[in-house]
Amino acid sequence: MKKPVVAIVGRPNVGKSTLFNALAGRDVAIVKDTPGVTRDRIYADCTWLNHAFTLVDTGGIEPESSDVILSQMREQAQIAIDTADVILFMVDVRQGLQDADGKVADMLRRSHKPVVLVVNKVDAYQKMLPDIYEFYQLGIGDPYPISSSGRTGLGEMLDAVIAHFPEQSGEEQEDERPRVAIVGKPNVGKSSIINFLLGENRLIVSDVAGTTRDAVDTVIRRNGKEYILIDTAGLRRKSRIREDIERYSIVRTVMAVERADVVVLVIDAEEGVTEQDAKIAGIAHERGKGVLIAVNKWDLIEKDDRSVNKFTDRIRNVLAYMPYAQILFISAKTGQRMPKLFDHIDTIIQNRMQRIATGVLNEIVTEAVAMQQPPSDRGRRLKIFYVTQVAVGPPTYVIFVNDKELMHYSYTRYLENQIRQAFGFAGTPLKFIVRERKERE
Repeated sequence: MKKPVVAIVGRPNVGKSTLFNALAGRDVAIVKDTPGVTRDRIYADCTWLNHAFTLVDTGGIEPESSDVILSQMREQAQIAIDTADVILFMVDVRQGLQDADGKVADMLRRSHKPVVLVVNKVDAYQKMLPDIYEFYQLGIGDPYPISSSGRTGLGEMLDAVIAHFPEQSGEEQEDERPRVAIVGKPNVGKSSIINFLLGENRLIVSDVAGTTRDAVDTVIRRNGKEYILIDTAGLRRKSRIREDIERYSIVRTVMAVERADVVVLVIDAEEGVTEQDAKIAGIAHERGKGVLIAVNKWDLIEKDDRSVNKFTDRIRNVLAYMPYAQILFISAKTGQRMPKLFDHIDTIIQNRMQRIATGVLNEIVTEAVAMQQPPSDRGRRLKIFYVTQVAVGPPTYVIFVNDKELMHYSYTRYLENQIRQAFGFAGTPLKFIVRERKERE
């Protein structure tokens, strides 16, 4: 049984993101006293009294705004409302009842969804009680006074929320759907790629660099299989990070990579691979994630018969530490090679979960040792007793040797190349653990 979805909606700057963070138990949404900071829906898994649910934070609703970003935020909030099982409608006791609150309430009434009215910033209950009463005029039920920043009143509010949940049966199964993080610098087309794949404007797309500031999870189905796509804020040079918002976004990009199985690094074909691209690729490599390099805007490049090879060589030169990474030249605008994106992702996922029988693995290693002798030092030569695979995602191997100090990095890399030559493992790193044992063992 799927988890109920609870969406927090309301005008900008009433404290939705602060409440979201309080309920999620960590600073997931960006919190800043600037209207419009939370631009896309943000998701988090929450529990209350053994009830699990998915919490959705939305951009603030401006019912009659002509601003392009605010109008798109309104569309995003409407999508969240449409998919929610229960809606937390937040208002601000300090600002009092606004005309816009009434218009948002009308929008919520038309959704025919259960609505819990939340009056935020009630830091002194007795003093502010008369101000709370005026929100009865909205006609959508009793107002629940809370303080998101002070974390008071949340219990009664959540009791009201879960009262609208359907009866649960059975335990939630672990989500085994592959997670794919779409990462890269600002304005390289990450959101456009997801929108093309979905066939709908799931994320805000703008020509302004840095529009997507939070990591957003999107479920997509292809050939009967579901994937979770994580769209992230782009990385920028440190010298260009002047807003706190951008600092939070960088941390969130790293968090998105941590959560992913496969990282799709989007590179601008016109700009080429950059230092920032190498940085995020390194994070994915160090954490053992599968990597697909998607060179976007390939339709804008003047090409000859060697264009692909030249660009590939430049990428391999900058990202020399990850020769296993797959490279795909695409255009989210024209759809060029976009269907192949998931073919590559499926291959990488399959390779990350591939297991090699110990006997077969040791045959490969024995042949490799025969072709190139292990290193020696001061008359003592490295001996490799055997190798065994101990984990997948990424494939992890333990090499038992007579002396760990003799196992040079270069020889480990040589063994890795021999294993890759035999079994492929395109798109995924391999992890090696060297352990020492005595010969008599």
